[in-house]
Amino acid sequence: MIPVYIAVGVIAIDQLTKILIRANFALGETLPVIGDFCRLTYVRNTGTAFSMFQNNHMVTIGLTTVLLVVCLLFMIIEWKRGSRAVSLSVTLVLAGGVSNLLDRLIMGYVTDMISIGRFAIFNFADMAVVTGCVFAAILIILASREEEDDEYRQ
Repeated sequence: MIPVYIAVGVIAIDQLTKILIRANFALGETLPVIGDFCRLTYVRNTGTAFSMFQNNHMVTIGLTTVLLVVCLLFMIIEWKRGSRAVSLSVTLVLAGGVSNLLDRLIMGYVTDMISIGRFAIFNFADMAVVTGCVFAAILIILASREEEDDEYRQ
């Protein structure tokens, strides 16, 4: 049940921040938060990560849907196997993907607003996806090291 609460929380925070940005910023408007390093900038992304597949809704929606189904199945399998950490990392990816998919289906674009340095502008859902992927990668690395240690001991 914990993954459901995490997913709902990520989606709620992401959607709320997007609503607030759309209601209070003009498209392209920027508000410095920490000088030029960190800014809130309202942009619309019609593509996927790093704006790939711009204005190709069928690809972005189809690709996102397939990836979300795979993540959901993987999360359920890992949860049932007792791998809570892997399941929770996939939950972050799933929740971020669902929230951005909601934007694509409802708005026709994803609302992005966080700008750090010269990096791409992103949103809270994107942060959840990246955090989930990094956490999963760390878990995979730790598991492979554990397997190597077990093989060495034998």
